[in-house]
Amino acid sequence: MNVAPEHPEGQPFVAAFRQALQRLGWTEGRNIRIDIRWGENDVERDRKYAAELVALTPDVVLAAGTLSVTALQRVSRTLPIVFVDVSDPVGAGLVERMDRPGGSTTGFMIFEYSLSAKWIELLKQVAPNVRRAAVIRNAANPAGIAQFGAIRTTASSLGVDVSPIDIRAMPATSNTPSQSLPARPNAGLVVTSSAAVSAHIDQIITLRGGTSCRQSTPIVLSL
Repeated sequence: MNVAPEHPEGQPFVAAFRQALQRLGWTEGRNIRIDIRWGENDVERDRKYAAELVALTPDVVLAAGTLSVTALQRVSRTLPIVFVDVSDPVGAGLVERMDRPGGSTTGFMIFEYSLSAKWIELLKQVAPNVRRAAVIRNAANPAGIAQFGAIRTTASSLGVDVSPIDIRAMPATSNTPSQSLPARPNAGLVVTSSAAVSAHIDQIITLRGGTSCRQSTPIVLSL
């Protein structure tokens, strides 16, 4: 799992997974064993847990998020992996092609990196006077890097200067203003999609309405 165990989406996802397995005749403790690790979208934690899970010699791994899949593939190229919540698995190098993934990894993607350009286009549509925009992303995640690249390319053609903000550099509490968030006129904010960003979404919105960001600052969320 690419979130923390206390994350609002974490336990419901696991519960739904178990229920679906039961409908297919697989009951935990009877004919299936499930080992769960909570990577919390942290690179080092994902690497540690990937090694632990591979050492357990499972039949298959369900991996949520690009970082989880990447960590598992570094440990084993033969272990069957089914992924979810992955942005552009071909662009991230997780599979060879959409129609023929190749190797032992397959799954479900959220979107292609090129779709990220639509977020800056949407920002410009709702706020035509925007001239600069901050982009909150996870710089440790290949998806975050690629998303920003697509946004920057399109932003240039729209006359918008963009600058990235690493979600890991956000303040520890929502009461602490961030100097990185736009506080000048004609500024906007794009919040990209990742587990790390989702975990801070309430904090980001609070900062937007606080002293560090004008309340009128337009914001585009992709979660």
